[in-house]
Amino acid sequence: MAYSLSMAELALGYTSPNPAVGAVLVHDGVVVGLGHTQQPGLAHAEIMAINQAGERARGATMYVTLEPCCHHGKTPPCTGAIIKAGISEVHIAINDPNPQVCGKGIEQLEAAGIKTIVGEYGQKAREINEGYFKYIKTGIPFVIAKFAMSLDGKIATRTGDSKWITGDEARNYAHGQRHIVDAVMVGANTILADDPQLTARGYSGKGGRSKLQPLRVIVDGKGRVPTTARIFSEPGKTLVAVADRYLSDDKRNLSREDTEYIVLSSTDGIIDIAELLKILGQRQVTTVMVEGGSNLLGHIFDKHLVDKVLAFIAPIIIGGEEAKTAVGGSGVAKVSDTLRLKDVKVERFEDEILVSGYT
Repeated sequence: MAYSLSMAELALGYTSPNPAVGAVLVHDGVVVGLGHTQQPGLAHAEIMAINQAGERARGATMYVTLEPCCHHGKTPPCTGAIIKAGISEVHIAINDPNPQVCGKGIEQLEAAGIKTIVGEYGQKAREINEGYFKYIKTGIPFVIAKFAMSLDGKIATRTGDSKWITGDEARNYAHGQRHIVDAVMVGANTILADDPQLTARGYSGKGGRSKLQPLRVIVDGKGRVPTTARIFSEPGKTLVAVADRYLSDDKRNLSREDTEYIVLSSTDGIIDIAELLKILGQRQVTTVMVEGGSNLLGHIFDKHLVDKVLAFIAPIIIGGEEAKTAVGGSGVAKVSDTLRLKDVKVERFEDEILVSGYT
């Protein structure tokens, strides 16, 4: 099963809104077939493994990271192919929460006389598809809050300089995370201050997701971001959320390819992020990584919209009362009311560390 999980990780960034799944076929102790989910509309992991194994699939044992699908979507059901191939036993890391599948795939396999075993490496399988699991249950994207800060919690100096708080290794890891998620979200201040590209550099593209880069989402309630910002000339699509009263005619009538403005409800120019996330879910965006700035991160924490945190911490002290902290917003009044992360992990990148966990 560990091998199957490694195969599933190879599919991350290419399969959304479908889950990233890995499958391995073993016959008489020998691996005879490997597979991971292809781009939407193409073969699932189980089919890839079966096709590679050929006749050696008969009597083999399959290890798969998610319950095989049993319904007709863009592709035929995997359960039918497993049964037809003569596979004798299927080990499944975790059930598929999709109501069209949940438990039904296992029932079909067992009805055909195939032994099924569920639960091996289930937690790891869930982590790989954590965005899919939330999205399929709620229709709302999985939200990751990502930021890099100094030891004293600053994301920039008092003059606004922030290049670079973390080193190359940590930034390369962040680019890898951009590749995996469906969308990257930032506030207007981040665009105005840094003029970022917000691309997953070093990655070849999203293939079947019909975009070379993750969707870039700019929360620009008061319409302050100019159309000349560098982000609009980068490969991929950009979505700008703005309050109606602040949407200028030139932006409203903009016909630039891959750039879209949407009008959302707001309070004093502050966009309703919950509404924005709902719209993104309707567009089959399953995961969103919010990268700042301080105001936007503070807002999503205040509104309890965060599912996971990625906090990079550099061994530097910036200081200064005017230097921005990583998370703004209203915050809490008492320490007892603070948000404490669960399932916390700590990783090291050169001299910096990454603290990650779930809310």
